[in-house]
Amino acid sequence: MRWQNKVLGLKLENQGSVDEPEVRCSIYAHEPLEDNFLEELQDEIEFRYNLQMDLTEFYTRFQALPSLSHLIDRWRGMRPVNFSSLYEYLLISIMLQNAAVRRSVQMTQTLFEHFGTLVSFDDKALYCYWEPERLREVSEEELRGLKVGYRAKSIRRVTESFLHGEIDEYELRGKPKEEVRKSLLSLYGIGPASVGYVMSDVFHHHDEMEHISPWEQKIYSKLFFDRDPEDPAPVSELLDYFNLHFAGYRNLAVHYFWEDLWHRRMHEPVPWLEKLIRL
Repeated sequence: MRWQNKVLGLKLENQGSVDEPEVRCSIYAHEPLEDNFLEELQDEIEFRYNLQMDLTEFYTRFQALPSLSHLIDRWRGMRPVNFSSLYEYLLISIMLQNAAVRRSVQMTQTLFEHFGTLVSFDDKALYCYWEPERLREVSEEELRGLKVGYRAKSIRRVTESFLHGEIDEYELRGKPKEEVRKSLLSLYGIGPASVGYVMSDVFHHHDEMEHISPWEQKIYSKLFFDRDPEDPAPVSELLDYFNLHFAGYRNLAVHYFWEDLWHRRMHEPVPWLEKLIRL
């Protein structure tokens, strides 16, 4: 993690239980860190990982819903988290656009190798993101040379927005939801699908569900209607279903189904999903 221009290694460990959660965070750095730095870092980690979220109302409303109750029992305590800054998350969103998962992984790995910082700690070696300043002198042509395609222009333009102070993550945290959406949509190359991810994961708007990408449309059609992903339900039908059943927590409710699916894939084959991932 890069925080206040310091490169850090973080190790988070479970020290509690679902009923009495506690997380231990070990921090690795090149030099001793001051107390006020650590306090601010703790606040930032708690925000990004959504640790203060109260799930009581969500569980009270949906515990009796048959389709969701067993997932709540299985994943009680789960909430969407984000370990990245807004800038870093937007770059991830750009890499995910119009690409199979394998391609997104390849492009992101290439960017890390050229601009990231490889950090070794606790017997791990992981890449740390770069600050926008790192790309100030990097041209669109240079980025295209790294095989990211048309995304090179989006990377340059989004980076410039941060360099010029046109967008400020911490200021946006205190803004109304629709003002945040408007600011995000003003960024070059950031469309409704990317904004939906940012609104829920980065800014914790748990009812965000205004857009469904074609890839998600196929997955949701199978999950909620058991329809062939190659013949998906119309987006309007999916949105109506979410509005009817999960109003107030649409994104969070769907998140429970989504994460359960990917966890299941870790332990057993999900053939229809593999065709969509191509990893």
